[in-house]
Amino acid sequence: MSESSIKIENVVASTKLAEEFDLTVIESEFEGAEYNKQKFPGLVYRVSDPKAAFLVFTSGKVVCTGTKNVADVHTVVGNLAKKLNSIGTVSYTHLTLPTIYSV
Repeated sequence: MSESSIKIENVVASTKLAEEFDLTVIESEFEGAEYNKQKFPGLVYRVSDPKAAFLVFTSGKVVCTGTKNVADVHTVVGNLAKKLNSIGTVSYTHLTLPTIYSV
C-alpha cells in the first residue's frame, strides 16, 4: 500500500475588517483594483508578494485566496489592513485572525 501525501495548493481565508467599505473609494486609491457592481458585488484586488487575491465587500468582509500557506495569509491580510488604514478606510487596533480553509 502506498503512502498518501497531502499538498496544500490554495489557502482561502475570510475576515471582517470594517463595518462598511466604500468600494469606489478603494478602487480609486488601490492601483489595479477592479470594481464593477453590475458584474460582481465585490471589489477584486490582487497582490504579488506573496501572491494573493482579495474579494472585498461593502459589508466590511474580505476573502483572501491564492496563498500557499497560513503565514502568507497573515502577511497579506495584515498588509491589506494597513493599506486600508493608510487611506482612512479602516481603523484597527487589533486584527482578528481570519477563518482559514485549505484546499
